[in-house]
Amino acid sequence: MGKVKPKRKSTLIDMTAMSDVTVLLLTFFMLTSTFLQKEPVTVITPSSVSEEKVPISNLAQVLVSPEGKVFISITGDADEANKDTWGSEAIRAEVVRKAVSKYNELHPNKKVQLSEADVEKFSKINMFGVPFEALPTFLRMSQLDQDKVISDMTRADVGIPINDNRDLNHPNEFQIWMQAIYSSGNENLQAAMKKGEGIAVKADAKTPYNTVHDVLDNLQTLKMNRFSLMTALKTEQD
Repeated sequence: MGKVKPKRKSTLIDMTAMSDVTVLLLTFFMLTSTFLQKEPVTVITPSSVSEEKVPISNLAQVLVSPEGKVFISITGDADEANKDTWGSEAIRAEVVRKAVSKYNELHPNKKVQLSEADVEKFSKINMFGVPFEALPTFLRMSQLDQDKVISDMTRADVGIPINDNRDLNHPNEFQIWMQAIYSSGNENLQAAMKKGEGIAVKADAKTPYNTVHDVLDNLQTLKMNRFSLMTALKTEQD
């Protein structure tokens, strides 16, 4: 007697529901993710056991490259849509106006002139680091040329000039920028800087000690004694 063959069932699987779930998950991650901001140089921070996270808003971050070049980035309030808050672009525009004004006051023979178009371009830059004298030329470059310039650590016109100056009647360029950030008018950022949450220093493990020392010494000279040192979380291999 012959065997009865079982009825074959279709192996077709309806993936419509799975596709919907995938799209929803992708949308969720796109809307809730925090994208890394572009930096002029890759910095490998020292490792530590600290798990405290650096805030992503109301922050002045100082980056020191392995070559000893100093850069600064500024972020304002997270809720930029609220007209009563200081968004990142608004605070950057105010900072550059105050910083250039102070520089011109101290250097009347080397005044820097910025147009409103220059100020607007500066407001859209996440991280900057050129001497004041080079700022107008830098801001009038295309985005591509700016990226090429600021990523070339061999250039003399890249990096914010800094030294061990302690005379605040004649601040150096790094001190001028930090004073302008503190007095920008954003009370939330000022309060964060007072608490030590609004300043973060990020340096490469191979950065020259003298440059890092100058940055920390400058902050202390400005009475900005509370700040964070950015590190990578130590692993079992470390």
